[in-house]
Amino acid sequence: MLPNIVSYARFRYLWLALLLIAASMALYFSQATDGAQPRNGGTWQGYTLGTLGALLIVWLSLLGVRKRSYRSAMGRVQGWTSAHVYLGLALLVVATLHCALQFGLNVHTLAYVLMCLVVLSGIYGLYVYLALPGSLAANNAGRDIAASSRELEDIDRQISRLAARGDADLSAVVDSALELTRLGGTTWTVLRGRDRSRVRVGSTAVDNRDQSAVIAHLASRVPRASRRREAELLNELLDMFGRRQVLLRRLRRDARLRGLMQIWLFFHIPLTVALLFALVVHVLSVFIYW
Repeated sequence: MLPNIVSYARFRYLWLALLLIAASMALYFSQATDGAQPRNGGTWQGYTLGTLGALLIVWLSLLGVRKRSYRSAMGRVQGWTSAHVYLGLALLVVATLHCALQFGLNVHTLAYVLMCLVVLSGIYGLYVYLALPGSLAANNAGRDIAASSRELEDIDRQISRLAARGDADLSAVVDSALELTRLGGTTWTVLRGRDRSRVRVGSTAVDNRDQSAVIAHLASRVPRASRRREAELLNELLDMFGRRQVLLRRLRRDARLRGLMQIWLFFHIPLTVALLFALVVHVLSVFIYW
């Protein structure tokens, strides 16, 4: 879907955005600069650019409403999203020309800063939706992530059954590795792909990141196995933990990539709401005090 958004209708909204930018620049430079009245948002050209920018902000904020209006006849969602991308970028130019780079500690500058943050978060969102789906597909190798989760549960059951055939020390170490495996966690942990898994060896819980500690423990016991059946059991467990290691890597990377694809919305949407409030205050203050 994403390539269709970028190139929708042969880049219709890219050309519209470029036309809008060109018209806005022509309007901005049409302001007289005789020294007494520098270019600013208080001229008729500035008011026109401001009105255009405000209308763009309101329209751009309606994309979420359009996405949920499944029976709407007001154009396709792909077209709306394509226009959202290109006109959102054009808004940055329109608003900058409207304020003529005149900033201060006031609500007008606040509205401008919020708008820039909304646009920048949108640019990041566009980037991740362009860059990460391929990585996500490669990570899952065409497999459904739910199937990987079910496979992990099946492997854990097999490991538990195998561990029950060993001595008490082996069973305790293996069971603790299963019990103390950590998937998910805080948002920051997921985005970093951090593995906080532990394993209890003896009376001490040690770092079992990437299942490395339990695999190393099992491997160290193989040469010391007193019976062939014990060595075979350890090798079976090593094989199962190797498969488990691969699955856990896949699940963590999947969670991290999906998190990176979604986290921007936790900034983009609240910033958009704040921008709409700041815009209302900006417009009202202009009409009241100017």
